[in-house]
Amino acid sequence: MGSRTADDETLRTLYDTYAGSLLRYVLRLTSGDRQRAEDVVQETMLRAWRSSGALDPERGSTRGWLFTVARNLVIDQERMRRARPTEVGDESLVLQPSSTPGPDEAFARTLLSWQLAEALSGLSPDHRAVLLELYYRERSVAEAAEALGIAPGTVKSRAYYAVRALRVECEERGLSR
Repeated sequence: MGSRTADDETLRTLYDTYAGSLLRYVLRLTSGDRQRAEDVVQETMLRAWRSSGALDPERGSTRGWLFTVARNLVIDQERMRRARPTEVGDESLVLQPSSTPGPDEAFARTLLSWQLAEALSGLSPDHRAVLLELYYRERSVAEAAEALGIAPGTVKSRAYYAVRALRVECEERGLSR
């Protein structure tokens, strides 16, 4: 128990001594994002507490170690952010119409719409309902969820799998992009 109290006191002293300057440094690295900077400072202090041996003055500067850890955390966060795919929001998933078609193009579109309706009939009722809400009725994910009485996450999931299933149905019918 005595070692735990000594470790806590060491961490408190470390925090009191370096947290302010470390926060200012990390704020510059995070373009002024205070919440993110505070998280980085907290994680840095946690790592210092876990690796108290690394803070031995004979091994190097404590300040230098803390600032290096903080910088590496910011770099790692940025790399993870860049590697992660862009999130899809609740905005409406709308197909953009083209200009007014000529007679030949109108006939081709009508034929394609019949073939597409036939392909849609090959989907499960749940998948078909989600696609109709999102694309035909041009509703947002939240609006479709409310209309169908399911969670927004379920709408997104069903839409993802419905589009995949529709693509297979279209390929089986010889329809392509």
